[in-house]
Amino acid sequence: MEGKIIPRWEWRTFAENLGAEGQRVLTRGEARVKESRETYVLSRRSDENTKIRDGLMDIKSLQAVNEDGLEQWCPIMKEEFPLSADKVQRLLDVLKVSAPAELRDSYTFGEFLSELVEIHPDLVAVDVKKRRHGLTINGAIVEFAETEFNGIPLQTICVEHADPELVMATVRELGLDHLENINYIKAMKRIVGIR
Repeated sequence: MEGKIIPRWEWRTFAENLGAEGQRVLTRGEARVKESRETYVLSRRSDENTKIRDGLMDIKSLQAVNEDGLEQWCPIMKEEFPLSADKVQRLLDVLKVSAPAELRDSYTFGEFLSELVEIHPDLVAVDVKKRRHGLTINGAIVEFAETEFNGIPLQTICVEHADPELVMATVRELGLDHLENINYIKAMKRIVGIR
């Protein structure tokens, strides 16, 4: 069925330097390079993936974790700013924080950050830069990326596919299975000091 979202299983690692591993990935084909600047909203009460990219509020929810530690994420919201009050309420529910007594009818990106995120004791906005090198290996989406979280550099490698066995086979084939499997949100929380 056209437009149907098929949740993918994801393996990901982060480290200060993944140059050798990244080189191993990049020798497997011609990578497409994308650069982006995003704002992630972290919550002390939730590990859901909430970010703003290209003027869109993008939320992915963790659906499952399998015996190999692979995570299955599914998009649950992609909305353009300004966000209506009901969309903001839905987002705050995902972040597991309470809304102010009164919400505006709608929020621009700036209002959302200054009036809801920056003043909330359980929320933190993180400025993220990414330079992603993406290619297909064994039919899986594989990515090596240089990132910055609030200016702190980290590198990441990711393998994604709807078939978790294919993900793990590709991780092993690339010699990555000795590395920690950790998602964006947990890695980011470590860097910015959120427990």
